[in-house]
Amino acid sequence: MNARVRSIVELPATFAWLIVGSAWLITGCAGPAMAADTADAEASTARYRDADYVTVEKIDAHVHLHGEMPRFMQRAIADRFRVLTINVNYPDFPPLDEQLREAVELRRAYPHAVAFATTFDASDSTASGWTARTLAAIDAAIAQGAVAVKVWKDIGMQWRDRDGRVVMIDDERFTPLFQGLSERGVLVLGHQGEPRNAWLPLDRMTIRGDRGYFAEHPQYHMYLHPEWPSYDAQIAARDRWLDRNPELRFVGVHLASLEWDVKRVADFLRRYPRASVDLAARLVHLQRQSVSQHEAVRQFFIDFQDRVVYGSDLSGATAGDADLADEAHAAWRADWRFLTGNEVLRSTEFNGEFRGLDLPRSVVDKIYRENARRLLPQAW
Repeated sequence: MNARVRSIVELPATFAWLIVGSAWLITGCAGPAMAADTADAEASTARYRDADYVTVEKIDAHVHLHGEMPRFMQRAIADRFRVLTINVNYPDFPPLDEQLREAVELRRAYPHAVAFATTFDASDSTASGWTARTLAAIDAAIAQGAVAVKVWKDIGMQWRDRDGRVVMIDDERFTPLFQGLSERGVLVLGHQGEPRNAWLPLDRMTIRGDRGYFAEHPQYHMYLHPEWPSYDAQIAARDRWLDRNPELRFVGVHLASLEWDVKRVADFLRRYPRASVDLAARLVHLQRQSVSQHEAVRQFFIDFQDRVVYGSDLSGATAGDADLADEAHAAWRADWRFLTGNEVLRSTEFNGEFRGLDLPRSVVDKIYRENARRLLPQAW
């Protein structure tokens, strides 16, 4: 879990139901080659309308749900969303065994709408037999339905070994664990480091939500903790780890912690052709960049349309179920408008106007659904 930032787009509250008309199929006017060319051209130019939101099947591949969540699930199903709920060794969340139990129960209650990712506790990774025990626990979670494994920022930002050295993700002690996950073909969801804002003073952070989160969670405001590795050191360790594990199936969640520069995200994906990224809690950073770099941000989605996965980072428990349902609907609609529309938008998270990206339907479908299904074919 990290700074959960989402743009609230200010638009007139006008919604319309999609009216599906009939279309005539004209045959005999063109040969197969011409028909195929026409279909390709139409696919590259067709756009979704705002009203299409309620008709398109979508996947939010990054949420954190605890408990039964009936109102949230009702909202998700109405909005045509399936979800991946991700377990994390985060102090604000329930203990890991409770998270696993609740994820299994939620999956059983909504087998066609919910999948879940498991995780592990790295706090005792220097102990004898830790790798074998951890792999056994992951295997047990997979047997209960887990479809991926989360690797969190506590590695690199929280744990030290018995000699007082920071335990980083590229530590050789983790090699057998990730070799085992590679051999199993398990998808790894990697959250290494934090947004670069975490290493800045509050008044220099670029997103209002980051300022709020790190003010409330000073333990993760790394500007206050020079005793822990720098932002650049965190990213370098993650990259060395991926270099060491070239067969690992990997998603760099939160835009691989490179959210501050869309060109850096693109460079990461070029360097690691087996990797993907998700947008969870970082789409607002791309919106901010699109104020002055609209075409660069749009081209990123076009160029890497097969390797970007939609996620929101919504989190909540049964006690706040109704509030989360409302928050989810607002966030999902705002993100949809940015990715599919071409209106001029504003955000409460930063100053400046920006336009929607007006992405083709084929690209939107990949980001919202097809890429997640390809990465996690057993999930939904």
